[in-house]
Amino acid sequence: MYYLKSFLIIFFASLLVSLFTFESFPSENIRMPVCAGKFYPATQSELKQTIDTLTQKAKQTTVKIPSNKELKAIILPHAGYIYSGFTAAHASNVLSEKQFNKVILLGPDHRVGFRNCAISNVKGYQTPLGLIMLHEDTKILLKKSNLFQYIQPFDEVEHSLEVILPFLQYYLKDFELVPIVMGRTSEINTIADAIEPLLDLDTLLVVSSDLSHFLPYSKAVARDKETIDIILNFKPEELKKRENCACGKIPILILMEIARRHEWQPVLLNYSNSGDTAGDCSKVVGYAAIAYFSKTSLNKKQGAILVKLARKTIMEKLGLNMKSDKARQLSDALKNSCFNERRGTFVTLKIDGRLRGCIGSLTSNESILTGIRRNALNAAFRDPRFPPLTTDEFEHVDIEISILTKPKPLEYTDYSDLLSKLRVNVDGVIIRKRRAGATFLPQVWKQLPEPEKFLSRLCAKAGLSADSWKNTKLEVLTYQVQYFGLN
Repeated sequence: MYYLKSFLIIFFASLLVSLFTFESFPSENIRMPVCAGKFYPATQSELKQTIDTLTQKAKQTTVKIPSNKELKAIILPHAGYIYSGFTAAHASNVLSEKQFNKVILLGPDHRVGFRNCAISNVKGYQTPLGLIMLHEDTKILLKKSNLFQYIQPFDEVEHSLEVILPFLQYYLKDFELVPIVMGRTSEINTIADAIEPLLDLDTLLVVSSDLSHFLPYSKAVARDKETIDIILNFKPEELKKRENCACGKIPILILMEIARRHEWQPVLLNYSNSGDTAGDCSKVVGYAAIAYFSKTSLNKKQGAILVKLARKTIMEKLGLNMKSDKARQLSDALKNSCFNERRGTFVTLKIDGRLRGCIGSLTSNESILTGIRRNALNAAFRDPRFPPLTTDEFEHVDIEISILTKPKPLEYTDYSDLLSKLRVNVDGVIIRKRRAGATFLPQVWKQLPEPEKFLSRLCAKAGLSADSWKNTKLEVLTYQVQYFGLN
C-alpha cells in the first residue's frame, strides 16, 4: 500500500508538471536540448553559476566599445564552455537585459549535410535556463524562399545554435528566436537579401562559429589572426578561398555582406583558443567574439527625443508652449553629441493616418538637430501640397522623423535588373533625369509593395511619365533610414 501511494503521488505530480510546462505546448513541438550535460551544465543552477563565473572573468578584459554606436550583430564561438566559454562570455560587454526582443541566430551544419538553409518548425527551443519561443519571422522565411526549408535531422543533432542560447538568455533575458542552420551554398547575397528585411532596432543578428581546428598552438594563433583580420577588414573573397579558417564560414560571409551594406563596424572583443583554456596545445581550436556596431545608428530613446524636438519646434511656431519641466528635460537630452552628426533627415506629419506634410533633405550638409528643426517647420508650413498647419490640426498630428544613410548609386543594366536589385521594405529610392527628381522613403513600400507600382508612382512624383523607369535610363540611388514615431 505504501508503494502504491508513493507511485500515485509521483504520477500525479509528474502529470501536473507536464500540464504547466512549455506554456502548454505538446513536447513534440519543443526542441529539447541535446548538448546539456555535454557542452555545458545540464542543471539551471550549475549553468547559471558557470556563465556567471565566465562573465566575471571576461569583464576583466579591457575592450574599447565605440561610443554613441548601436550593437547590430555579434560572432560567438560554440564549443564546450570549458573551452570557448571565456571568449563567448565577452558578449557581456555589449549585451544587456531586454536590449533586443528578437535574435536571428545563424550557425553551420556539422553533421547532416544539406544545401542552403534549414529552419526549425518547432514552437520553441528549451534550455536549462527556460523556453525560447520562435519568432513569426521563422515562418516568413520558410514561405519566402526555397533557400529556407525544414530539415528534421538537423534539429535533433546540431549543436552550433544550442550552445549559444544560454549566453543570450543570461544576458538578454526575454527574446524570441529565428534559428537558421547553414549548409553548403553559393547563394550568399540571396540569403542576405532574405534576412535583411527582418532586421530592425529590436533585432540582434548572431553568428555561431569557431575558427581554425586542430592545428598546433602557434600555427593556430597565426592562422586565426589572419582570419580575424580578413573579417575585420571586409575581405569576403579571401575568406571564401581560405581553408580551415572557420566552421561557420558561410554564416560569417552572410553577416559580412549585410554589414557591408549597412556600414556596420566590426570590433574584436576577444580571441583565445582551447590551448589557452583547457585543452592540449598540440591540437587547438580557435575562438573569437566580434561585435558589429552601426556606424550612424540612434537608439529608440534618442529617436523619441528627436520626435519631441520636432513637435516642440512646430508648437513654438504656432505660439504654443511646452511645459517648462518637459522643455528643460528636452533641452538637457539634446546635448548628446550624437545629435551633432551630419545626416540627411525627413519629418513626416499625418492626421488619422493620412499624409499632412513631408519635407526632408537627402544630403548630410547639416547636423541632425538642425535638420529636424528645419524640416519640421517645412513639413508643417511649407509643403506645397498642403496649406499651413493650423493650431486645431496640430492637436491631432502624428509626427515621424527619418534619419538617412548616405545615398549610393544603384548600377543596373535594364528595367528587369533594376527590379531585381530593389529591396522591398529596406531601400529608400531616389530617381533623377536631368532636372527632374523625386524620392520615396522606405516606409512607402508599405503602401506600394510591388516594385513596378512603386517605381511608376515615383516617376509620376518626379513629373516623368509613369513608365519612364522602363523606357529610359534613370539615375537611381538608394539609401536606408531609421524612423521614429511618437504620437
